Amino acid sequence: MRRLRGATLVAALLWTGTAAAQQPAPAAAAPALPKVVVSGTVPDEATRAAILARVREVYGADRVIDQLGVGPLAAPPNWSQQVQKLLTTDLKRVSQGQLKVEGNVVDIAGQVDSAQTQTQLVKTLATRLDNPTYTVRDNLRVGASSQQVLDAATANRIVEFETGNATLTPAGQRVLDELLPVLQQLAGRHFEIVGHTDAEGSRQGNLLLSAARAESVKAYLVQRGIPAAALATSGVGPDRPVADNATVAGRARNRRIEFRVLA
Repeated sequence: MRRLRGATLVAALLWTGTAAAQQPAPAAAAPALPKVVVSGTVPDEATRAAILARVREVYGADRVIDQLGVGPLAAPPNWSQQVQKLLTTDLKRVSQGQLKVEGNVVDIAGQVDSAQTQTQLVKTLATRLDNPTYTVRDNLRVGASSQQVLDAATANRIVEFETGNATLTPAGQRVLDELLPVLQQLAGRHFEIVGHTDAEGSRQGNLLLSAARAESVKAYLVQRGIPAAALATSGVGPDRPVADNATVAGRARNRRIEFRVLA
């Protein structure tokens, strides 16, 4: 859950993952993305409307829950505009975190995937504020990288297809359903779905099959709420084996779907 909370004079933005969003959903339904709860107290209706509009633009109107109030509060000059500059898609790179704006103090906390992301995000927030009286406090922590999270989620799992075509089997669909909460946790990132085959049959045929299977995986994930723009696909056929194609077990390992974090 992402929440915009009130402070004494101004407002604060807080976001964390909801328990509901982390539970596997039935295969026939698309799991809900985490909600964005906007709450707290701001000085006037114009500020309230502007902040809500910006949050809805970033996260989508259907994900925003409005709990933001108006009260007789004082705020720094042009405070609304400064807050809106902070509400960008860069915040999606933080999980289980908090962005708090209290007066002219900005406090960001939560987990990011690398020290580079941490430094870049704090710098971006500071740069967006064109008022030198504002201070950005960095309370971010570095957790596992996005690629490590994806690799752990897909380890020892095979996305199965019907023999010789790109139709997902029920077992393959279940694996993707289990992967959905992880992709939602990494909202804001972009991924490549790479299809692989064994070396049986012609290379050209395998290239086409691997590409078609990657597209099938993308279509399935998009139907369940993952943005199409966040998913690229490619098929490399038999060109990147991870096991010996001379054995049945090796060929089975080579027939796989790989997920790569692009950005």
